[in-house]
Amino acid sequence: MEVTAARLPPWIRAPLPRDQYPRVRALLATRGLTTVCREAHCPNLPECWSSGTATLMLLGETCTRRCRFCAVTTRSPGGVTDPSEPRRVAEAIREWGLRYVVLTMVCRDDLADQGAELLAETVRCVRHESPGTRIELLTGDLGGQERALREVLESRPEVLAHNVETVRRLTPAVRDRRATYDRSLSVLRAAKRSAPGPILTKSSLMLGLGEEEREIFETLRDLREAHVDLVTLGQYLRPRGNGFFPVARYIPPEEFAQWEERARALGFRGAVAGPMVRSSYRADELYEAAISQG
Repeated sequence: MEVTAARLPPWIRAPLPRDQYPRVRALLATRGLTTVCREAHCPNLPECWSSGTATLMLLGETCTRRCRFCAVTTRSPGGVTDPSEPRRVAEAIREWGLRYVVLTMVCRDDLADQGAELLAETVRCVRHESPGTRIELLTGDLGGQERALREVLESRPEVLAHNVETVRRLTPAVRDRRATYDRSLSVLRAAKRSAPGPILTKSSLMLGLGEEEREIFETLRDLREAHVDLVTLGQYLRPRGNGFFPVARYIPPEEFAQWEERARALGFRGAVAGPMVRSSYRADELYEAAISQG
């Protein structure tokens, strides 16, 4: 079933805010923290914030890259970082009482280490303030620098996530020119090779950009060959504004269900697919499901 991109199909619906939404919004504002939920205009923001979860975005609010699927502002911060950010993030997580947190980042090509030191320090601060909190790091490609990746991994997050985003053929048109398909796969391979201890790796794929069925399968196979443990697949929704990549197709829920089954059959320890699924959506549930398998 195909639906024109001019009108959203009935299965694309964002839930309304519930009880915890105002409290979470107030806490984030008080601490001066940024979430990818808001910056990327995630449709699941009300649901996740109402359940007391969010994906915190590190290293500022502007990204040095311009990907045609992403609503985050593109600008070079000129090498400026906020040394208080790790502490503020850790204090908010403690106050929030999170058992599982996703920390992501903007790309910082203006920094020699791509921001690795601040990422690692944030994980260490969270560990100090909330020893029982599980941490998932959703990183950029860190410029392909394996040394920067090792620094992040030495802080020992439970999950290292990096999103391939789309199939090989569409990558040059959809992602920034520096974000190549092969570099993303190399980051995921290196995470397994360089981690100081056991770690789960994770990636995400957007559908509806014009990819073909065989290309989706090839991407899933490439991720498994890179020893990726967890995968999510969701519908691409074009942000408002000019210059963003168009939606080619809205995929129905039953087709997403088939892809989830195929991903599990390929050997992923955890897979979730659906129109409203995003890379960090119900990340704690996916992690627990993978751990329960031993």
